[in-house]
Amino acid sequence: MSDSSRDTVEGAGWNAAERGEYRLLLPGRVEKLSWLNPRTLWAARNGVVASWFGDPTGRTRSRWAARQVAAGAPADRVIRRSEGDRFSFMVLGDTGEGDESQYAVVPGFLKVSQDTSFAVIASDVIYPVGSADDYGTKFFRPYQDYPAPVYAVPGNHDWYEDLAGFMRVFCDDAPSPEPEPEPRPRPLTRAWLRALLWHRPRPADEAAFAEARKLRAAPGQQAVQPGPYWAIDAGPVRIVGIDTGLLGTLDAEQGAWLREVSRGPRPKILVTGSPLYVDGEHHPCPIEGGGTVDDVVRDPAHRYVAAIGGDIHNYQRYPVEVDGRVVQYVVSGGGGAFMHATHTIPRVSVANVTEREFRCYPLRGDSLAFYSRLYGRRLRLPRFFALTEAEATAVVAERLGVPPVRPRTGPVRVTRRMRLVASLLGAGRRPDRNNRLRLPVRKLYTRLFSPGSATYSPPFFKSFLRLDVTPQAVRLRCFAATGARAQEVDPPVEDEVVIPLV
Repeated sequence: MSDSSRDTVEGAGWNAAERGEYRLLLPGRVEKLSWLNPRTLWAARNGVVASWFGDPTGRTRSRWAARQVAAGAPADRVIRRSEGDRFSFMVLGDTGEGDESQYAVVPGFLKVSQDTSFAVIASDVIYPVGSADDYGTKFFRPYQDYPAPVYAVPGNHDWYEDLAGFMRVFCDDAPSPEPEPEPRPRPLTRAWLRALLWHRPRPADEAAFAEARKLRAAPGQQAVQPGPYWAIDAGPVRIVGIDTGLLGTLDAEQGAWLREVSRGPRPKILVTGSPLYVDGEHHPCPIEGGGTVDDVVRDPAHRYVAAIGGDIHNYQRYPVEVDGRVVQYVVSGGGGAFMHATHTIPRVSVANVTEREFRCYPLRGDSLAFYSRLYGRRLRLPRFFALTEAEATAVVAERLGVPPVRPRTGPVRVTRRMRLVASLLGAGRRPDRNNRLRLPVRKLYTRLFSPGSATYSPPFFKSFLRLDVTPQAVRLRCFAATGARAQEVDPPVEDEVVIPLV
């Protein structure tokens, strides 16, 4: 087994001797997606519009769901597969930017996924707005050689065109249902402003879409899921996928379904577009009408053993004790989009999970080193901003008051410059220091200082999961994809946990 980032600098992908062969998989022309582009931000405006003027996705989802049932989908939305007691499946999150950072995941994913029964994409299949026209280069092409079915739960970006592209690809549905007849809203009301500003689905290039679908046309690759939320019964477990829409919530109809499908003694794994624990905080995910998704997960009668969410573009794991058992809360959003920083995560102390139990990838020191070099280039101040991996690791360890995860190769003196760079880039601190400023500063950093695009060079610090299921346990492993040839040939395991089912 190859070294991981927890073992060596080379295992993290730094100083790679050879770049990976993922570039051979890229289409001839790669459109660079930038979240600093005003046109991209305007196209993706529906999240902001919904938060200001009301979220209509519950009504749209209900129409999609009714149409699926009318077309023959099972009313309980359960996919019943024929796996035996032992099988494996893959999980990817936040995949579809269509550029080097997405394609860098593919060689390792294909290697690790051999003999798996299916894969699940958790959140944001397609960026920036979930358009059907983008599925060719951002879904069908990169995963054309994965021989098994791919299921998905949508993220907020898939909803920016009312889920039209997602439903066509994963649910074999026609373009978006017509809106319900409604009285014309009065001018200058919230409903009127929302209707005025709402970004609606664009007509797809049908010829190009049909050609793209041929890339995953083999019989073994086919599967039709019964809507944007579903459950899969496979072997000894039930996998429950929920659609958290634009704002990370559940409507009442889906909430009632979740409570019903969660009944019974069969062990369950939740897959969601919005993680329930992330960045050292608890986000239980409210359900319209009362209660939360985490209430359902924590109910011992439902027997959830893990909850895996996308949306945040890195890997995190929180083993939370609930009524004498441990539920593994996982963030798995490193499947292709630009990397969200981990160095901004403060010293973890949530739900009795501390730094000793918490895991993340990339390591905070690697994240800080990556961002310091990125902004050193962008601001043309590389001599000031850029930190080596050893320097970044040392200053993060000092700020958090914890020993470095990766063994040091020699002593490093933390200087005022290193501390200043860490502060400017939002590096996390101990909870007892600047506690009142910690959350606002981190949120400001996340909004203003994220890369904005994934057009940088390796290491990319991407990740994906493989889950091996037996009647006794689920073995969950997080594999790294850096863009370096060494990690393509032998993807390193960055984290591993065995989850008891008995």
